[in-house]
Amino acid sequence: MSDPFSIGTSALLAFQRAMATASNNVANASTPGYTRQRVEFSARIGQGQGFGFLGAGVQISGVNRLLNTFLISRLDSSASELGRLQVLSGLANRVDRVVSESGTSLSRPISDFFDSAQGVATEPTSAAARQAMLDGGENAAARFRTQANQLNQLDLETGQRIGNTVDEVNSLSAQIARLNRDIVRARGEFNQPPNDLLDARDQAVRQLSAKIGVITFEQDDGALNVQTASGASLVLGNNSQTISVTRDPFRLDRQQLSITSPLGVTSLPTAGLGGELAGLFNFRNQVIDPALAQLGRMAIGLTESFNAQQRAGVDFNGNAGTDFFRPIVPSTLPSINNGGTANFTTGISDVGAMSGRDIVLRWDGTNWQARLASTGASLPMTGTGTAGDPFIVEGVSLEVNGVPAVGDDILVRTGSDAARQMAMAMTDPNRIAAALPVRSSAALGNTGNGILGPLSIVDPSDPNLQAPVTIEFTAPGIYSVNGAGAFPYTPGDTIAINGWQVTLDGTPAVGDQFNFGPMGARSGDNGNARLLANVGNVGLFNGGNQNLTAALSEMTSQFGGIARQAEYTLGAQQAIDNQLQTERDAVSGVNLDEEAANLLKFQQSYQAAAQIISIANAAFDSLLAAVRR
Repeated sequence: MSDPFSIGTSALLAFQRAMATASNNVANASTPGYTRQRVEFSARIGQGQGFGFLGAGVQISGVNRLLNTFLISRLDSSASELGRLQVLSGLANRVDRVVSESGTSLSRPISDFFDSAQGVATEPTSAAARQAMLDGGENAAARFRTQANQLNQLDLETGQRIGNTVDEVNSLSAQIARLNRDIVRARGEFNQPPNDLLDARDQAVRQLSAKIGVITFEQDDGALNVQTASGASLVLGNNSQTISVTRDPFRLDRQQLSITSPLGVTSLPTAGLGGELAGLFNFRNQVIDPALAQLGRMAIGLTESFNAQQRAGVDFNGNAGTDFFRPIVPSTLPSINNGGTANFTTGISDVGAMSGRDIVLRWDGTNWQARLASTGASLPMTGTGTAGDPFIVEGVSLEVNGVPAVGDDILVRTGSDAARQMAMAMTDPNRIAAALPVRSSAALGNTGNGILGPLSIVDPSDPNLQAPVTIEFTAPGIYSVNGAGAFPYTPGDTIAINGWQVTLDGTPAVGDQFNFGPMGARSGDNGNARLLANVGNVGLFNGGNQNLTAALSEMTSQFGGIARQAEYTLGAQQAIDNQLQTERDAVSGVNLDEEAANLLKFQQSYQAAAQIISIANAAFDSLLAAVRR
C-alpha cells in the first residue's frame, strides 16, 4: 500500500531493526570469532497508478555477515601451523635444556670422569685416586640414566597430551556436527543464514584446525564437511567421526591413531595431520626418538670402549682387567600381533657402525628383512642369524631363536633404551686395570743404545699374552726371540709378539737383551691407565671418525639448533597470523566509531519515520474533521 502510514511504518520497523543490529555489533565487539553484521535495505515494490508507480516504503532484505571467505580459510591454515609450532617449539626447548644445561648435561660428568682416570694414570697406586675414578664413573653413568629418564618422561607426557588433544578434537567435531544440524534447520525455516550459528561454527572450525589441521567443504544446504589434510573425514553433515588412540604393536606406552566411520575402524596416518597433534608427533619422531638414539649410542660407545681398554690391562692384584661398566645389550620387542615364537639374542658388533636408531625385523616367510622403524626404509643386513654367523645390521649382532610366522615383526631398540641401562659393574677400586699386563725392561748389562718405546696390547685375549719373552741381539741388525730365529732389525721397528707390540729404536749391541713378562701384583705401572684416560679422544663413532667428546658436542648443537629453529619459525608464523587477523578484523571486526555513527544515523532515520507517521496522522484527522462537517 502506497500511503504515508504504511511507508512510515515500514521505515520505522526497518530502522528499529538496523539499530538493533548495530547495537548487537557493539555488544559483541570483544566476542571471539564474532563477525560484524550489516542490515541490507531494499525498496518495497510500489503500486502502479494511472500516472505511474508510487513507492511503498522500505524493507530489510537480509542481515549479512561481513567476511572474506578466503581470509577465513587462510586463518584456519595459519591456526593449524601455529598450533603445530607452538607445541614443537615448547617441547624442543625442554629437550635442549635437558641436553645443554649444566645441571642435566653430560659434559661435566664425562669430563670429570676422564679427569679422574687421568688422576689414576698420574698416581696408579693411590687408593684415593682409584676411588675417585669409581665415583666419577658412577656419576657419569647416573647422569646418562637421569638424562634418559627425563627424555622418557617427556615422551610419556607427549603421549598423554596426544590423548587429551584427541579428546578435544572429538568434542569439537561433535560440536560442528550439531551446529551443522542447527544451521540447516534454521535456513530451512527462515530462508536466511543464521549468522550467530555460523560464527560459532567458524570459531569451532578454527579451534579444530589448531588441534589437528583441517580443510572444509560447504554443502548446498549450508552444512560444512570437515576433513584432515590426508582426506580422513571428521564431520559429514550432522555426523561426526571419532578418533581413537590405539597402542603401538611393539610399545604399549606409545600411541597410534585410528578413526571410526560407518565403514569401520581404519588407521589414521600421522603424516597427514596438522595442528597440535602434528606438533606432538613431530616432536616424538624428530626430537625425542633421535635424542634417545644418540644418547644411547654414546652410552654404548663409552661402555664398550672403556670396558675393552679395561680388559686390556691388569688390576692392582695382578689379575686380568674386567668390565668397568655393565655391558649394554640392545633390547627387542616382538609385535603383539606375532603368531610365531621367534626372538633374538643381541650384542654389539661395531660401535662405529651404530646409529642408535630403532630397527624392525620382519619375517617374509623366507628371509628376515630389516628396515628403519621411523621411516620404513630398508637396511642392509649380513649373516645368517646363527650363533656362529649372526645377523649384522647397523653395528648390532642378532642371533635368531624360535620359529617365526609369516609377517612377524620384532623391534630392535639399538640405542633408544641403552642409556637407561648405563651402570657400574665394578665397586672395588683395586680392580681398576691401571697397569699393562706385560712389563718390559732392558737388561742391566746392555752396552748398546737400544731404547724400548711404550708397549701396547693388540690382543688381550691371546693365551700367551703374559708368557716370558726375551729378545736378544745375536748379530748386528739381527735378533732372536727366546733363542729362536734370526729376525732383521731396523731402528724404529715395531716388534709384535703374543698379542702385544713394542717399538725399539737405537742400535743395540750384540748380546743386548730386552725382557718381557707378566706385570705382577701391586705394580706402579700406568700404561693402561693412560689409555683409559684417553678413551674419550679415540674415534668411536661414524666409522671411527668421531670421538665421544665430538659426539656429545654434536648432540648438544643439534638439539639446540632444532629448538632455536622451531622458535624462529614460530615467531614468523605468529607474525603471519597476526597480519591475517588484522586483515580479517578490517573486514569482519567491529569498529566502535563506525557503529556509533550508524546508530546515530539510524536513530535520525527512525525519528524521521516517526515524523512521517505523525504528519500522516494529522492529515487523516483533518480529513475526518472535514467529513464530519
